[in-house]
Amino acid sequence: MATTDNNFSGLTEHCEDCELDTLHDVSVQIRTESRKEENAQFSREPYRVTECQRCGARKSQRMNNA
Repeated sequence: MATTDNNFSGLTEHCEDCELDTLHDVSVQIRTESRKEENAQFSREPYRVTECQRCGARKSQRMNNA
């Protein structure tokens, strides 16, 4: 679970690589899932992307599956 850390500007989340709660950059990206050009406009999905500020590990999760 993400928490706000009052001492720093960012989100603190558990990093599986560090095995610690660390600061993460969090963003939402719209990704096109279809490889067919004629259907690409209908296959865009939001993904939550996190990057650990300690080790650089990145994780993405499709928001429709959250």
